[in-house]
Amino acid sequence: MNLQHQRIEALCAQMKFARLHAEWPAIAQHAAQEQASYADFLERVLDAEARARHERKVTTLMKLATMPAVKTLEQFDWKEAPGAPKAQILELAHLAFVERAENVVMLGPSGVGKTHIALAIAHRAVSAGHKVRFITAADLMLQLAAARSQGRLKEYFNRAVLGPKLLVVDEIGYLPFGREEANLFFNVVAKRYERGSMVLTSNLPFTQWASAFADDRTLTAAMLDRLLHHAHIVQISGESYRLKDKRKAGQTARRGSSAG
Repeated sequence: MNLQHQRIEALCAQMKFARLHAEWPAIAQHAAQEQASYADFLERVLDAEARARHERKVTTLMKLATMPAVKTLEQFDWKEAPGAPKAQILELAHLAFVERAENVVMLGPSGVGKTHIALAIAHRAVSAGHKVRFITAADLMLQLAAARSQGRLKEYFNRAVLGPKLLVVDEIGYLPFGREEANLFFNVVAKRYERGSMVLTSNLPFTQWASAFADDRTLTAAMLDRLLHHAHIVQISGESYRLKDKRKAGQTARRGSSAG
C-alpha cells in the first residue's frame, strides 16, 4: 500500500466513509478502464457511500420497528387469499398514504392475511427509510398503562406514539379494553390525527368497535371520526389460512387411512 492509499484510508476513517474505505480502489480501477471523467468517478464513490449509509439506516430502523417477523408482499399467496383486494394493497405499498399522513384500516376475519399485509407495508416503509413501530393493541395498552403508572406517559407518547412516521397497531378487538385503556387508545389516535399515519387491523366491523372500547359509543364514534377522516379501508374476506391447512391435513390423513 502506497502513501496515497494510506492517506485516503485515513480520510475515509476520519469522515466515517465505511463503504468507501473498502470499495474505492475497485471503483477507481473500473473508472480508469472506462476512461470515465472525474465527475463520473466522484458520482460513483458518493453513490456507493450513500447506499451504504441507507443500508445501515434501514438495519437500525428494522430493529427499532419491533416487527415479530419479516413479511413481504412478494411472499403473500394471493391465490390462497382471493378475498384480498390486490390492486388496492399494491397501491398502498407505494406508501403515498404515509407521506400524506393518512391511515389504513384492514378489516376481516382471523387468518385471512391482515397481519402479513400490515407487516409487509411496515417493511416497505422501513426500506424507504421511514421510522416505523409495529405493536399489537394488547401490548400497546400494557406499555401505555405501565408508562402512566410510572409517571412517564408524556415521554412514552413522544417517543413511541408520535415518534414513528408510521404506527402499525395489530389485532384491535381481539381483547376488549377497559374504560381507562379505551381512553388511552383514543389519545393515541387523537395525537396522531393528521400528524402521522397509522395502519390498524381488526377482525371486527366498525359497527362492533364499541364492544372493544368499554362499550363507550361516544368515545368510539369520536375516535373513528378522527381515524377515518383520511383513511383507506381494506376489506378482506375469506376463510382462515390455518383452517384451510387443517382441513387439507385432515383430508390427507383420511385418504391415507382409507388407502391403508
